[in-house]
Amino acid sequence: MKHFIRIIAALLIATPTALRGESSTPNIIIMMADDLGYGDVGCNGATKIETPNIDRLAREGMRFTDAHAPSSVCTPTRYGLLTGRYCWRTRLQKGTLGTSHPLLIEKDRMTVASLLKAHGYQTAAIGKWHLGYGRARSVDWNQPLAPGPLEVGFAYHFGVPQNHNDSSRAFVENHDIVGRKPGEAFRIVSGKAFPEGLAEPRVDDQVDTTLTAKALDFIEKNRERPFFLYFTPCAPHTHVTPAAKFRGTSQAGIYGDYIQELDAHVGDVLKRLDELKLNDKTLVIFTSDNGAGLSDFRGGGTPELKLASEVGGVLDKFRTAKRDARAMGHLANGDWRGGKGDAYEGGHREPFIARWPGRVPAGTESAETICLTDVLATTASILGAKLPDNAGEDSYNILPALTGKSLDAPIRPATVLHGGRGIFAIRCGSWKLVKSDGSPRKGAAQSAPHDELYNLATDPWETKDLAAEQPERVKTMNELLEKYITQGRSTPGAPQKNNVEVRRYPSSVTAKD
Repeated sequence: MKHFIRIIAALLIATPTALRGESSTPNIIIMMADDLGYGDVGCNGATKIETPNIDRLAREGMRFTDAHAPSSVCTPTRYGLLTGRYCWRTRLQKGTLGTSHPLLIEKDRMTVASLLKAHGYQTAAIGKWHLGYGRARSVDWNQPLAPGPLEVGFAYHFGVPQNHNDSSRAFVENHDIVGRKPGEAFRIVSGKAFPEGLAEPRVDDQVDTTLTAKALDFIEKNRERPFFLYFTPCAPHTHVTPAAKFRGTSQAGIYGDYIQELDAHVGDVLKRLDELKLNDKTLVIFTSDNGAGLSDFRGGGTPELKLASEVGGVLDKFRTAKRDARAMGHLANGDWRGGKGDAYEGGHREPFIARWPGRVPAGTESAETICLTDVLATTASILGAKLPDNAGEDSYNILPALTGKSLDAPIRPATVLHGGRGIFAIRCGSWKLVKSDGSPRKGAAQSAPHDELYNLATDPWETKDLAAEQPERVKTMNELLEKYITQGRSTPGAPQKNNVEVRRYPSSVTAKD
């Protein structure tokens, strides 16, 4: 009898907590906005835009003030969040994937979704994907779009390939385009606003409404079992196309209106959790993939926007939406320097709010430096799982910070950050080293590649370069960055190989897709 009891006890220890139904294992919802800046939400200081639902998360959870995307552009951050690995270790060392590029996540690489699926979770990726489909150099839209989200851990996928204005003009569900013309091939044709073979193009100002409805349906269907929802709305990415009911509702033009629509969709998710009495069982994380873009639409001619309503003058206003918001006194990235694409703080310092009633203390703030790559290791910690050496090479467990534990030392010894042109930066405490490629600031001349050093404790705006005054610190930080690059990981563990040779100054190098 004692032997039998020991066997049962051993099985319980070995069995994933999600399968045992323990209340300590939550549903997990990650909501990631697209190009939302640190200063775009009320709890981070926005006064011209109202975000009551995002602010509610902050009141009921923890707001991080030093949270970072691993990159200041879309694709690399999404890769990093799902894999726990810096994207510059892959073939994509600058920029983002195009609409028709192949899947970036490598075969057999663990993701947050595959880890949770292995522990009994229902998993869904709903929204902007931007990580590619298939393995061919260019996607064949008339074949199953595989491998894709379903092959990296998600049981269901509904979303857009790149963004709500991308050239596919279509939703993807699982492995196929939605809204095909029967019997016709789907083709994206250069110079044409809409693809051939598409009977039902997406409606730009209704995309996030459609995505939210799919997310709510997924929550409803999986209310009785543990689930992971990776929900990635498209707002406020260019083109700025808020739905008609939100136009004119902010004090920051249609850019502010678009963010208020995003907030309403966050509210829809929270309301559904309220209705289903799932709040106490659900960890909700809200963040963004990079800082707000500072530039408006630059394309020639008027793009063919497909709108449900032209009320509010979106066609007249979308070209200058961000400039108009600044003129109205709104600072999308707060006081941080730069924006989307930059290695400076405005490019990658993000809103990051976590709510988990009973585990994350309500109404709290954390100044802990964290990175979105930390989601994988944190998820493993929640599950009581150990990551293998070849997973989450740049992922640290931030659960102690999330749950309000007193920390004897920073969780991250250092954090590597990456600009859209491939510019490296590294944070060590309050010190930040930027490996500038010499690209000129406005009104300045091109210079040779050089190091810039800032002390964010005394100069959070990155205005005073201390590299010449602190040569030893520059040397030490460069050595640490080089170590992280060459050993294939920034966390403790066995060395790993990068997918490719990592370019230290890759801004002039085009990634092979």
